[in-house]
Amino acid sequence: MMLLAPKILFVPVSTTEGIGEFMRSKIIADEVMNRWPKAKIDFVLNRHVSYIGDCPYSTHLVDDTPTKKIREVNQLITELKPDLVIFDAAGRKAQLKHAHNMGAKVIFISQHRRKRSRGMKIARARVTDSHWVVQPKFVIGDISRFDKFLLGLIKRKHPIYTGSIFTSPTSEQQKALFDQYDIKQGEYLLYSAGSGGHSLKNGLAADLFAQVAKTIFRETGIPSLMVFGPNYPKSLPDLEGVIAIPHLNTCEFINLLAGAKAAILSGGDTMLQSIALKIPTLAVAISKDQPGRINSCVAANLILACGSEQLDILTKTRQLLEVEYLKNLQEKMAVLNDINGLDIGMSEIARLLGCSES
Repeated sequence: MMLLAPKILFVPVSTTEGIGEFMRSKIIADEVMNRWPKAKIDFVLNRHVSYIGDCPYSTHLVDDTPTKKIREVNQLITELKPDLVIFDAAGRKAQLKHAHNMGAKVIFISQHRRKRSRGMKIARARVTDSHWVVQPKFVIGDISRFDKFLLGLIKRKHPIYTGSIFTSPTSEQQKALFDQYDIKQGEYLLYSAGSGGHSLKNGLAADLFAQVAKTIFRETGIPSLMVFGPNYPKSLPDLEGVIAIPHLNTCEFINLLAGAKAAILSGGDTMLQSIALKIPTLAVAISKDQPGRINSCVAANLILACGSEQLDILTKTRQLLEVEYLKNLQEKMAVLNDINGLDIGMSEIARLLGCSES
């Protein structure tokens, strides 16, 4: 049966600290609406997060991250009767099983080895129709022979390596943003420490990044955009040479990232987006799941990385901006495939639901 108006429920991890899973789910939801304008989209979010107002879709609130609210999420699945449920790094086995038993197709998205392993456990894999790994295979590595054997026994496909998922930039959107912020292609730096709520031992990561941006401007004259994030708890500072931005939607961020001379980012999904867009990047780990991902990218000579001390970030930013270093990173990234994980994901959704684009 061909669906013109699929009902899709998004269940991302939703905490007061991070925002990556919600942002990725929203990117997917936006593209679903572009391709199937009659689709019905619903989100389950933690009522305590600050980005609820950034979700343009029907939103159902629970008192914690949805993974911990098994009964509430299952009841919602029963009520909504979605055709597809997308669990973005979220979901207990009981939730996936209930969605499956209700007749929904189930997508599970993992972003690191531990989550990927959890998604391949037999009881979960049996009720998962498509498992996306939002990391390039060179970062996370392939699954083991034993995992492949087990998946074969239960007749389940191997995980799909989508890589980073983002909306492709356009020249029209970039021009509007360049005009808005009075910047030029390739003549500014972009800084982002994730959602803005991450604390390091010397303070908020966003504050450390902003201070580095101010110092680099004084030394080089290169203007910077500092995206503080929706979870940043303070008033935005006024810093010389630094355009302070409270937060950007995903489309705006990608378009500005694609136009930057270089980027100083946390080691989450934005780092992988930067690599996919072939933007020279310094990555700083601001959460416990990021060092392994960063180290894999460093081993592939695709990024520069450093510790979370302000002096270290400053020193490495100077190194990143050296002409020969920039050129070396650009040459390494030039050989990467130009595949956007969003296109892979949309093909999977269309396959699972038999969706006919309208």
